[in-house]
Amino acid sequence: MSDDATVTVLIAEDDADIVEVLRLYLMGAGYRVLAAPDGASALEILREQPVSVVLADIMMPRMNGYDFIREARAFSRAPIIIVSARSMAADKVLGLDLGADGYITKPFDPMEVTAYIRAVLRRVDVADEGQVLHAGDLALDTERLTLTRAGEPVPLTAAELKIITRLLSAPGRVFTKEQLYACVTGDESAPAAGCESSVMVHISNIRAKIEIDPSHPRYIKTVRGLGYRLEA
Repeated sequence: MSDDATVTVLIAEDDADIVEVLRLYLMGAGYRVLAAPDGASALEILREQPVSVVLADIMMPRMNGYDFIREARAFSRAPIIIVSARSMAADKVLGLDLGADGYITKPFDPMEVTAYIRAVLRRVDVADEGQVLHAGDLALDTERLTLTRAGEPVPLTAAELKIITRLLSAPGRVFTKEQLYACVTGDESAPAAGCESSVMVHISNIRAKIEIDPSHPRYIKTVRGLGYRLEA
């Protein structure tokens, strides 16, 4: 997706003025732009046409942004960036938990949006040989199940690989210890006793392998009282 001319951005937004501003800036950046006035129409476009990135409002007619993300994630892996006037932390957490890849608050600078799109496309590079997830110097090849840092291979256990894959799949999203434990065991039922300490040990081991200074981690951040997130 490094060639901007091949990138298609879908704007799901019911405010025609905002759509027009975004269209002008995105087309000026070399992107192909599609637009939908509501979530239901955006979902139809996403099903029928190749889309590289989605910009989605939350408050839309027919189908709101949250429902759109939930439905889209059932069949599409295209990055979704929420662009909304709702700025409460709860709104952001819900959007990210549903599968969004980023959150931009209105009013916004159109140049910020284009920069965000470029960052998302750098993180998720879909190639013929599989999907490569990026974050800073980290690159995870989900086909070969290999992680590199600054081009150097990072040896990981199976459990560590499952955790870093989950974190890299949604940079910025907070995952609870229970969710990370479930991705290791493959069991979504009530976690076993001691799951928190188990995840903490795995996180500590991963940090020791990918962080320059594990005591001041750059990549995997602890969100007090909630869990962990990967810095985008």
